[in-house]
Amino acid sequence: MACLKTTLIIAFLFLGVALAEEGADQSEIRDLLDSFLQGASSNDAQMHDRFWHESLVYTSSTGTRFGKSEIMDGLAQSGANENDGPLYTAEDVHVRLLNDVAIVTFRLMAKSVEGHVEGEFYNTGVLQRFDANWMAVTWQATRIPDIDE
Repeated sequence: MACLKTTLIIAFLFLGVALAEEGADQSEIRDLLDSFLQGASSNDAQMHDRFWHESLVYTSSTGTRFGKSEIMDGLAQSGANENDGPLYTAEDVHVRLLNDVAIVTFRLMAKSVEGHVEGEFYNTGVLQRFDANWMAVTWQATRIPDIDE
């Protein structure tokens, strides 16, 4: 009986550690997403380079597929965006962890500097941990139609 109690105590301790690590990873991924969206709002090439993995497959809301190199080329052509929008934020963020892979779903809000909603998108991303960094390997964006459409 004492052995069973000891085993249960150890199991609960390991479960507590695992849940704490999962919570820390989820928090880290949410912070990364917020930092990325802030950087994306200003076409921050360094933030894009940090966020997207070399193997990225991105499916845009228009159905076009491309990778990290196309994103980086587009940023090099357009340059930095100094506060003329849109500003991107995430709502209803959900992070599901599967070891060193995370599935992130959220509602992307694109707003003008004045705060007017310019577009809403459902986004789903798959991030993988490479060494100590989470990076997006797959991304899907779906435009949410306006109610009037």
